[in-house]
This record gives sequence, C-alpha cells and structure tokens, in this order.
Amino acid sequence: MRPSVLFEMQRNKTNSAFASLVISTRNRRTELRGLLLSAQKQTVPLEIIVMDDASNDGTSEMMRSEFPAVRLERSDVSRGLIFQRNRAASLVRGEVIFSLDDDAEFSSPNVIEQTLQDFSDRRIGAVAIPYLEPSNDNELRQSAPNTSDTWVTDTFVGTAHALLRGLFLKLGGYREHLLHQGEEGDYCLRMLETGYVTRVGCADPIHHYESPSRSLERMDFYGRRNDIIYAWQNVPMPYLPLHLGATVLRGSIYAIRSARHPMKMFSGMFSGFAECFRGDFERRPVNSRIYRVSRELKKRGPLPLRSVIDRLPPLSAR
Repeated sequence: MRPSVLFEMQRNKTNSAFASLVISTRNRRTELRGLLLSAQKQTVPLEIIVMDDASNDGTSEMMRSEFPAVRLERSDVSRGLIFQRNRAASLVRGEVIFSLDDDAEFSSPNVIEQTLQDFSDRRIGAVAIPYLEPSNDNELRQSAPNTSDTWVTDTFVGTAHALLRGLFLKLGGYREHLLHQGEEGDYCLRMLETGYVTRVGCADPIHHYESPSRSLERMDFYGRRNDIIYAWQNVPMPYLPLHLGATVLRGSIYAIRSARHPMKMFSGMFSGFAECFRGDFERRPVNSRIYRVSRELKKRGPLPLRSVIDRLPPLSAR
C-alpha cells in the first residue's frame, strides 16, 4: 500500500496534533470513560474534544476530575448529536477528524495510526473504519475485502469514521435539520459530487457496545423521516418518484415486520413528507451521474476506486 501523504505529515509534526477525536455525549458517563481510556493509548498524537450535550449524570464532573487534559465543551441545553459534531469541527485543530459514539472503544492502540494511512489518495475525503458489535452479532463491518485495492463505498456509520476537516467545513458539515440519523449518507453523497470518495478502512476495528440507554423510538422515527428528506433534497429527476416509492415501500415493510415501534416509523415517514411538501427544505439534487454512482456503490459495493474514478468530477479545491 502506498504510504499516506497525511500520515507522513503526521509523523513530522511535533508541536500539534494532526488528528482530532470528537465525541458527542449525553448521560453516558460510564461508557464515555472507557472510550477516553482507549483513546489515550493511541500511538500518534491525538487532540480529544468531548461535547457534553447537557448531561445531568455527572459527566462533566467526571471529565474534570479524571480527564483534565481532555477539552470539554458543555451545552446547558441539549442540541443533539449532529449539532454537536458540527460545532466540534469548527473548534478542533486536527486536519483529520475522528468521530466515535460515546458507547464505542478503540480495540487497539493502532487504530488512529492505521486509519491515517488509509488516506492514501487525494480522492479520499472520509474513511469508514471497521467496527463490530461484541454484544450483538460480533460481525465485522466496514472492512476492506483486501489491501491490494482502494475500496470505496457509499457511506459510513457514525460510530466509526474519519474525515477531512477542511472538506467537511467547506461542504457545510452535516445538515442539522436531520436532527438524528441519516446524516452520514447525506454528507457522503454531497462529498461524492465534489469528487471525493468514502474509503472502506483497513484498521483494527472499533468496538461498538450499543448503550442500553439509546432511544429506539427516537431512532425509528427519525430514521424513516430522514429517508424521505434525503430523497427529496438529493435525488435528481427523473429518479425521484421511483426512489421515493421504493423508500416508502421498504420503510413500510420494515415497520410491519419490526417488533419495535412500527407506528413511530410510519409517523416518521408522514412527518418527512409533510415537512418537504411544506417547503421546509430546499431541493438541491446531485448530478444524475453522481446519483447513479452512489446507487451502484450502495447495491454492489464496496468497489475498487479505479472502477469509479472516471465517472467522478475533478476535485474541488478544499
């Protein structure tokens, strides 16, 4: 594998962190402690910033007592994960932002170093870091099929990813009206339109433990709502009607078969349509060619970068 330009720059830096770890947290003090302990063992300099989204379980007090060297930014009013990640991107100094959920941990001290090496091509704007869920099926996800090619995909999972800070800020970060769920795919599609891709990583995996305090009702509502908003804002004509129809069908089947909160899912889809038809969100569809590339990556991916690069636009300066 060709050495990463970013990694070589990192090795030559002595006075400042090249990479920054962003953690948005709310009322998960115990899980956050485990993540911070694993982050402090990384083999390269790492700036760490914790965005406390109005926790009331003593998170900030724990931070000040046990991790005084870690930067803490506390909000008195909960603004949500997407808002906090966007705000953190404007505060950090690192050229590469690593973002993990507060209920995740690094499995080894090498993850940051290995992922920096994954930024081995100018086209790579984000890396989907491998991860697994030990308390679930323990299946390895977001892992490159091999290291002989640079493999790219359509999106990353929020609990395990890294991205270029400059590009993220240029594109306006995540769309905050999504509030919760689905911001990653939306960002990766907009990034793809500027010529940058999401690489499937080769690093040691992140361990995601899925905190029992997660609100599944909230996830089910906003997941289906944001599927509709994603289509409305991003999908070009003549693909929009078919994409929306397929989205509603898949969402309905999932809601009916799910043992969780089917009415929340249907309510989310209804809310998405109502907000779009009300004109709350401006349509900014991507180029039809980029949309087709994204759909191919979703259905067939991951694919080698060399198989899609000719269909991407020239890189936009960042």
